[in-house]
Amino acid sequence: MSRTRYLWVLDSRNDYSGFDWTWEPVPWESHQTHVWPSQHQENGGTCLVPKTPGTEINRNHTVIPRRQPSDIVGIDLGNGIDIQCHVKTKYISDYLGTLRRVLAKVSNQHVWVVSSVCDYSNFDFTWHPSEWQQQMLHVFASGKQEFGDTFYIHVPSFFKRSENLALLEWFDTINFVADISVPRRPVPVCVHDNDSHVQAIRQYDFTSPVVQFSTSRAVDPVPEVNLWRAETKAIMPLTPGATSVLIPREVKTVLRNQLYDYPVIDRAHDRSMLDQPLDVVFISNGEYGADHHYQCLQLALVDQPNKLHHVQGVNGRVAAYQAAANISTSPWFFAVFAKLQVNTDFNWAWQPDRMQQPKHYIFHALNPVNHLIYGHQATIAYNQQLVLENIGPGLDFTLDQAHEVVPVMSGTAYYDNDPWTCWRTAFRECIKLQHSLPDVENQYRLDQWLSVGEGVNGHWSTQGAQDAVDYYQEVNGQFSALKKTYEWEWLASYALVLRPELFTASKT
Repeated sequence: MSRTRYLWVLDSRNDYSGFDWTWEPVPWESHQTHVWPSQHQENGGTCLVPKTPGTEINRNHTVIPRRQPSDIVGIDLGNGIDIQCHVKTKYISDYLGTLRRVLAKVSNQHVWVVSSVCDYSNFDFTWHPSEWQQQMLHVFASGKQEFGDTFYIHVPSFFKRSENLALLEWFDTINFVADISVPRRPVPVCVHDNDSHVQAIRQYDFTSPVVQFSTSRAVDPVPEVNLWRAETKAIMPLTPGATSVLIPREVKTVLRNQLYDYPVIDRAHDRSMLDQPLDVVFISNGEYGADHHYQCLQLALVDQPNKLHHVQGVNGRVAAYQAAANISTSPWFFAVFAKLQVNTDFNWAWQPDRMQQPKHYIFHALNPVNHLIYGHQATIAYNQQLVLENIGPGLDFTLDQAHEVVPVMSGTAYYDNDPWTCWRTAFRECIKLQHSLPDVENQYRLDQWLSVGEGVNGHWSTQGAQDAVDYYQEVNGQFSALKKTYEWEWLASYALVLRPELFTASKT
């Protein structure tokens, strides 16, 4: 109980230099409680209370600045705290457990909790909440990340309300401070020349909770990863093809063959930086219609940034593909074969997924002779390094290595312009289909090749398919005999004996 007409209520952290302690209200305001603001809140911790206070509050007073901050407690996430703290602790797994551990070491009612990932060089630690928010958990965003790394905490309330919590997000009185954010310190960048980030991550020594891995130039600025708990620490691809990716430290412990081994991936953020466009390589060897298809490809790329190359007259399938790989200036390249007329709406900005192990990507093409739509004769996005390592051990150059089907139409494959080309194309494809059995999808495709052959030379397509099945049975599926069909010279000699009319018909 006050012994005087008024009682001053003060906060030791305020700067009262020059304040007039003889001030009293005018008579008609003598029943009011007078409150002085700080530079942050309408209640700055300074009040003049009458001996018999009424219900009215008068806030029409000049600012008394808050100068002295609350004590600062630091959490080190591995990259070192760069400001002075009263107490420090290591971050382990999540903020809830870490906060409980470090706050047990303090005796103050209110404390700041800062994190080593943030830059506090311009932060004002004299901030304080209003009187009705004193016991709330105040969270300051890290950049644009609402679930930030800076906290202003009333310690007794925190322990009482978090006692039975499993997640910090379940705290019942969180105040996400809307008008103040703290920038994150720059994220370390690891630039490497691998086609996938997997190997680079395995070899990297993490001293920061998040690192940007890039196969080209780094993205800047980057979004802020939510570090509150393991389930929020997401991998963030920064470009459509993931040439740059934000990787939380926890990824390394679960990584096996691809980044999808990690359960949390966030693609819902701005990807303003685009990947390097893939080169396009047109591969021809005297095929009928090749010049026309090359011109169609040139027109399709007129407004595209992709580099176009032409590999022609290279003898041997492996040699031709490797010549295409050697001429490419990008780690993957679109291979467009001479029989394919590309679709005008094909997406040449498409990118491979660098969050997986390197592989080839097989698009779809329409076969106008038998109406099949699948990867035969379609555009293929080849991985340059895999192509150069491939010596063609199997029946299909592409399928011999890691590959994935992209069910997107790349064009229409015209292989029926002459009997010989039509027959050999069907023969080669059906050898591979027959060798893949039993397989329901490939059995359907083989049946279609055997039964449907539209167009002037369509019957040569079905004949080539049947001759392939007959040859397969004749050699009893012996691989060495099937491998002979890989090269055109052997196939031409075989066809000359089996179907001499092919060459007669082709000349007429």
